[in-house]
Amino acid sequence: MYNITILCVGKLKEKFYIEASGEYLKRLSRYCKLNLVELKEERLPENPSQAQIDTALAKEADAIRAKLPPNSSIVAMCIEGRLRSSTEMADMIATWGNSSAKNLVFIIGGSFGLHPSIKSQAWAMLSMSPMTFPHHLARVMLLEQIYRTFQILEGTKYHK
Repeated sequence: MYNITILCVGKLKEKFYIEASGEYLKRLSRYCKLNLVELKEERLPENPSQAQIDTALAKEADAIRAKLPPNSSIVAMCIEGRLRSSTEMADMIATWGNSSAKNLVFIIGGSFGLHPSIKSQAWAMLSMSPMTFPHHLARVMLLEQIYRTFQILEGTKYHK
């Protein structure tokens, strides 16, 4: 069984995101052991300077590293990551499943993304779209795509 962790900077507050996330967590429980970890997003002023953003991202990176399970392959969710189709993501996860790493960790940053040090540690960088989405919606989208991955690998009609 796959061990997958999703590290998210920021907590879900909106009921509809919580419900959608919960539905996919329930569906995924038959395919993998999924651990969802929410980390505190650093508070910033209304119009932060780049130095303030960099400091916040560095603090968030420290919190992310503290929660990384041992022997992990990291997938950084970021705008500059590679765009993949759902079948390409399924292939990526299947390839990882044949590796020696015991944990696959997807990392979703907060409003200002991820610190470069986290991206440099990544086995893969993945982008959902060139469009911008709220990071809370990105979590639901990622959960759905992980579920879709297992449906593709199983050969069900869900992907059609």
